[in-house]
Amino acid sequence: MQNAILPPDGGAGPDDVAGRVAGQALAKRRAAYETEVRRLLDAALRVMRRCGTTARPRVADIVAAAGLSNDAFYRHFPSKDALVEALLEDGAARLVSYLRHQMGKADTPEGRLRRFVEGVLSQAEGETAETTLAVLWNGGSVGRGPGAGNHFAAASLAALVREPLAELGSPDPELDAALTAHATLGRLTELLWQRARPAPGEADRIVAFLVGAASTRAEAPI
Repeated sequence: MQNAILPPDGGAGPDDVAGRVAGQALAKRRAAYETEVRRLLDAALRVMRRCGTTARPRVADIVAAAGLSNDAFYRHFPSKDALVEALLEDGAARLVSYLRHQMGKADTPEGRLRRFVEGVLSQAEGETAETTLAVLWNGGSVGRGPGAGNHFAAASLAALVREPLAELGSPDPELDAALTAHATLGRLTELLWQRARPAPGEADRIVAFLVGAASTRAEAPI
């Protein structure tokens, strides 16, 4: 007699059912963990902005602001430096998304470069500036962060300007994009530490320099 609980040929076997049930449980856990991580990142931003560049927040301060426990923190981050690295990565992703949206509003390569420069320099204004400076200051203690000499957003921002520079005739858009990202981010960093806003016409001068440099390199003998 056939066992009634066994599936007919072609039906789901016990391993399939186990995998499906386990997958559902993992999906729920993943969603809960993603929520925890987001709460920790957002809380860390709030606490760092409040502390500014005078004191580095403790893990206890961050978990309290997030309304979570130390166990929740260490479930996702082995150390506070790991959290700061995640904040830098998250900040870079947000900036890239914002710049890509702004650049999409322009129809010419010069216009896209202008949107890029204006978008980067806008990070030196208002509450965004204070938050960014606080995160950079905390990131200075992270071995793979700005303190190590590599700006956390340079590579991802360079990718945004490679195409418009190529359209302007750059013979080496890869290198020119890297130079553009480092120069623009370097100016932003200066403004943040000086707690200054971009001067009137500063974005125009930077864009003119970038367009001129690309054109000059295109005309120069190789």
